[in-house]
Amino acid sequence: MLKKSKKYTDKQELLAKFGNALAHPVRIAILELLSKQACCYHGDMSEELPIANSTLSQHLKVLREAGLIQGFIDPPKTKYCINKENWYLAKGVLIGFFD
Repeated sequence: MLKKSKKYTDKQELLAKFGNALAHPVRIAILELLSKQACCYHGDMSEELPIANSTLSQHLKVLREAGLIQGFIDPPKTKYCINKENWYLAKGVLIGFFD
């Protein structure tokens, strides 16, 4: 059986992953909030953003899966912060795409 060649480059897949994570205004607001401080608890974000807790959790999950944020469990709370390594990677990939 012949191995199918990959349809997209690693860079294209990475750009799509970051682009999807940035494709909703709530996720942009979360990233802006987190970029202004070291970390933030889920409960504090829910007070800042005009959305339900469950909706906030869904958006945090998308950002986590894209690698833009990371969560740390501090029972009974979870705090989130920017994943600096992937944040800079996303910045480079996005700038490179528009150049």
